[in-house]
Amino acid sequence: MIKRILTSLLILSSSLASAAGLTDMETRWLTAGSAVLTYAKKELKLPIDIIVQPTGKPTDVPLALGFQDGRCKLVLTMRNGSNPEEILASVPEAQRPLMIEAMIAHEIGHCWRYAQGVWHAPPAGFEENAGEAAHDHAQLQELEETRREEGFADLSALAWVQQRHPEQYAAVADWMRKVREPSAASAGASHSTMPWLQLAQTGAAFDAELPLFEQASNVWRQGLMATGEQAVSQRLAGR
Repeated sequence: MIKRILTSLLILSSSLASAAGLTDMETRWLTAGSAVLTYAKKELKLPIDIIVQPTGKPTDVPLALGFQDGRCKLVLTMRNGSNPEEILASVPEAQRPLMIEAMIAHEIGHCWRYAQGVWHAPPAGFEENAGEAAHDHAQLQELEETRREEGFADLSALAWVQQRHPEQYAAVADWMRKVREPSAASAGASHSTMPWLQLAQTGAAFDAELPLFEQASNVWRQGLMATGEQAVSQRLAGR
């Protein structure tokens, strides 16, 4: 049954024709994310392909999303001699499939933004903040754009969990905050999404009457307002 599910998912992808040759770990991850992937492909009609890397570097992340020729590429890199499941070390075995599902929902959030043609673009009403950022160093602007996208994707994952696994929301949200918790080494990093995660500590942050990504967008906007106000305060204080 598991192989049949994976084969169906991979046949929908232009990159792989069958599930033969997948490792046990790759099978586990794709099985854990099968509901998200089916939703993305069949209901949202997102242009997404699944890529399984035959090799990789120890520094590669196990799961990533890229874009090529107008399509999203969900890339699994799990054959590089590292421990792809290290990020799940603190999670009880029974909850790990749920966290993997949330990670794949995060990547689908990225794909949705890309498919809408708004990748790295702020929502309507935030153009002025984006214009101010253009005056800063290009590297800083890129960091802020990436952080915005990571914030949206994290909220997409949490909105998915609230919709499909509301009884498990607290566990997933707590784990995500631990993963994103800033450290001295990561302060200011592009994946520092705590301003958004703090707004979604409970599933009540999301309006269940709205489509999934609109739910995420509403909370995302709140976080953008908060981070924008903080940036203005910091600039004024530095004058």
